[in-house]
Amino acid sequence: MSALLAEFLDAYADALRRHMDSQTQAGLAEGYELGRRALVEGISLLDLTENHFRVVQDVEEQRQKDSSAEGSRAGARLPETALEFLLQTLVPLDIATRGYLDGTRRYEQQRSRADDLAGRDAFRTALVESLQDGFFVADAQGTIIEVNTAFGALTGYGATGLPYTLPHPWSSPEGPRYPDLGTEAQRFVIPIRHRDGRNVWLAVSTSALIKPEDHERIFVGTLRDITAEHDAQARDQAASRLATAVGAATSVVEVLAVGLDEVRRTVGAETAVVAVWPSRNAVPEVYVSGVGADGASHDGAASLDDRSRALLDRARRRPPRSLLAIPEGAESSEGIVAPLGETGDAAMWLRFAAPRAISAADWTLFSLLIGHLSLAVQRARNFDQARATSLTLQRAMLGPIDLPPRFSVHYEPALPPLEIGGDWYDVVPLRDGTIGVVVGDCVGRGLSAAVVMGQLRTAARALLLRGAGPAQLLAELDTVAARIPGAMCTTVCAAVLDPVRGLVRYSNAGHMPPILADVGKTGRMLEGGRAVPLATFDTPRRPEATTALTPGSTLVLFTDGLVEQRGVDIDEGFAKIAAVLADTSGRLPREVADAVLSRLRPAAGYDDDVAMVVYRQPPAPLRLDVPARADELAVLRRTLKGWLAAAAVPHDLAADLVAAANEACSNSIEHAYRNNNDAGRVRMSATCDIDTVVIVVADTGSWKPRASDPGYRGRGIDMMRALTEELDIDHSESGTTVRMSVTLPAITFPVANPLRGTNRRVPG
Repeated sequence: MSALLAEFLDAYADALRRHMDSQTQAGLAEGYELGRRALVEGISLLDLTENHFRVVQDVEEQRQKDSSAEGSRAGARLPETALEFLLQTLVPLDIATRGYLDGTRRYEQQRSRADDLAGRDAFRTALVESLQDGFFVADAQGTIIEVNTAFGALTGYGATGLPYTLPHPWSSPEGPRYPDLGTEAQRFVIPIRHRDGRNVWLAVSTSALIKPEDHERIFVGTLRDITAEHDAQARDQAASRLATAVGAATSVVEVLAVGLDEVRRTVGAETAVVAVWPSRNAVPEVYVSGVGADGASHDGAASLDDRSRALLDRARRRPPRSLLAIPEGAESSEGIVAPLGETGDAAMWLRFAAPRAISAADWTLFSLLIGHLSLAVQRARNFDQARATSLTLQRAMLGPIDLPPRFSVHYEPALPPLEIGGDWYDVVPLRDGTIGVVVGDCVGRGLSAAVVMGQLRTAARALLLRGAGPAQLLAELDTVAARIPGAMCTTVCAAVLDPVRGLVRYSNAGHMPPILADVGKTGRMLEGGRAVPLATFDTPRRPEATTALTPGSTLVLFTDGLVEQRGVDIDEGFAKIAAVLADTSGRLPREVADAVLSRLRPAAGYDDDVAMVVYRQPPAPLRLDVPARADELAVLRRTLKGWLAAAAVPHDLAADLVAAANEACSNSIEHAYRNNNDAGRVRMSATCDIDTVVIVVADTGSWKPRASDPGYRGRGIDMMRALTEELDIDHSESGTTVRMSVTLPAITFPVANPLRGTNRRVPG
């Protein structure tokens, strides 16, 4: 007995015993698999049945010895159970036997027909022609020398065109290289171009033979059309690629930016165009992927020619998911148009590089892809609406809309696409000239945290307007937070700034400490006034601390999202902020905030919301006393420009003030000392209070009256008056003094800080 037979018989015996012990469908299935195995391994029916009855006999004898009375009753069904298992094992063998007999019968029928033919070659020809698969014979060089009728139907090239040398006329230029029959796999799948222009996928199977008469090597093979299976698989893959490409997009622009490219490549179009009408009669917004009508490559918004616009306008009014070939009714189409979505305001135009016939499989693929893109566009529109609603809510709760001069506020959301959270800030000018500042952070993120934030921010603003100091404000917020679900453990830092006296009073409820940087020095943390977060423990009294604000110093209040990062020590974040502030004394507050955010932003963006308030204390007065020479004007302008930046004067207003001061100094240099060979001196001073900048230019020269007709010159006073709000000129025998002043404007959104999502990553 061979090892293969012994292994099979042992496996059969084990499976039969298990089935007799516990009759289940799984046991019958195992018997069926053993039958298939016997067919493959060539196990004879005699060996199988002998082994079967031997195992049954052994089991019966053993059970007669060991069984109880109940077991004896169960053994009455033992032969029936064993027979059922045997029959299930014989099923595959029976099927194979019948298939063999059927094949023999068909062969005998063909043979009986061949008896009427002239000879053996005629019979072979009849047999080959009867095959439903395509059949071919190729010589050693790959030249096709014989084909059957089915081959001609599959490729469009029949026996009348023989022989077909390499490259074969049905080979697709853009397809993979035709395999070498002599050296490569005997089974492969390859695309071909049918004689009528269709693309067809064929499964090819080949075998090598040696002709006995001349020992020439030839190849025989069969072809089977698998276009339907290939197209179905390609459609699934294309839909999956498109869904993956647009999956991360959260706006219509992002969806079309990546979706159009994917659709165009998948369908083999030269250009993909989408037009979106914002309103019924508006000019459509156009998005193009590929080569436009002008032959140039486009990517993004573009314009439409009249024909394309008319096609798209008509398509968007059609029923959803309906496709139309252009031109209609023609055998070959230059492209297709279809509505995009179900709102009637968007349509797509896919244009082919050359007219081509559109098959049923093409229509299925186009419909599938456009349907997926329509769903992605609708989902993005829903995201856009949700984002607009949430940002409106966030702006309404964050406030204020107008900030006092020398302030900047920034909010960096970390939860796209809604972009709302529990971090907040507030800047409140008070009646006594001081300014209240509050920065807080509720536990959690998203809409629930934003609701809590809105209530606490409103309460804090009311307390500031009522005159509460920082410690009193936090003490009363404890009571408010205890009554708001979800407000427990909120951290808040409250401060009252006095720009005139140069002081800041602050109290901290478990929040990040503010950082204060003097001019040209590294920032330091304000660690005073610290206590526990809101509504956590009963505190008898909230502490408060006071720190001096030196002229030109910068104060930054922020939430923990700025400095807390996974795997990074929080002290590193504080150190980075302090280092940045050392080099930003000459920048505007919003430029300071941008520098801090850029320096601390992780590569993947902030993973928590960030709220930040930046304040610049007015700098010390600027005083310059220089010789009345023209070469000193550049020094005056450069020095004044730097001082105005330190005073947080907006760049456009600073440019006006520098021009006005330059004109005043030029007048002193040119006219005040015109009769004095020894040039005198020019003094310029600049001061800044809460919201006013005053520049004074003085000299000790003589006043030159203004000419009645100054000609093309003599416009300096008019220029100074136009560039400033107030202009006073005092001239006497002792000299002339020019005083110019402007009021610093309030900082209005969105100039101060557009709400921008730093974490939004666009695919592609």
